[in-house]
Amino acid sequence: MSDHAVVLEKVSRTYGRGSTESVALRQVSVAFRSGGFAAVMGPSGSGKSTLLQCASGLDRPQSGAVRIAGRDITKMSEQELAVLRRDRVGVIFQAFNLVPSLTAWQNVILPSRLARRRPDAAHVRGLLHRVGLAGREGHRPAQLSGGQQQRVAIARALLGRPEVLFADEPTGALDRGTGHEVLNLLREAVDEFGQTVVMVTHDPEAAVRADSVLFLTDGRIVDVLDRPSAEQISLRLGGRR
Repeated sequence: MSDHAVVLEKVSRTYGRGSTESVALRQVSVAFRSGGFAAVMGPSGSGKSTLLQCASGLDRPQSGAVRIAGRDITKMSEQELAVLRRDRVGVIFQAFNLVPSLTAWQNVILPSRLARRRPDAAHVRGLLHRVGLAGREGHRPAQLSGGQQQRVAIARALLGRPEVLFADEPTGALDRGTGHEVLNLLREAVDEFGQTVVMVTHDPEAAVRADSVLFLTDGRIVDVLDRPSAEQISLRLGGRR
């Protein structure tokens, strides 16, 4: 599977115990093509975010294997995982995860600084402009709206052009125009830079930008559509509720 950037093999993840036990993923096997754009959809509680967290190494499954660039990350130490995420993986979080004391600019370049790499100022400026934050580079998170904080997180994840980019509802907190521009950036990451994007979304208009759409229900992949229309996605989601 050398042509796949991320591979999950029979991955299961359960939270809680006894009467509070909740199964998030059930023996999920899926491969995400290198240089491809995949969207993951499904109803609330279907396991979308858990799949993304396990695939990115942010959470460990109880069973199964997760491979990034051919390496089984479930067998890595926390330190090895941290290096992998720093050097090869980017994540756009729903919760932003910005450092409150840093400006938008400083938050965007933080991973590069931690990796002891000097960021390209022109590239940083261009990203901030494209996500709609020109003129707000010096603002701290508390001075920004939720949508603006999401844009900072997106620019931060895109800056290092990681091999694999995981995005959890990247346009959920954005207005239509900025959301469209962010999707253009993700599409550009795939088409121009050969990056792999795996995006969790509830929005058919966002999912239609992907090469393939996976549908989850009760922790299982129940369908996959290649380059579907927004109408096909909406119909499929409607049939799963």
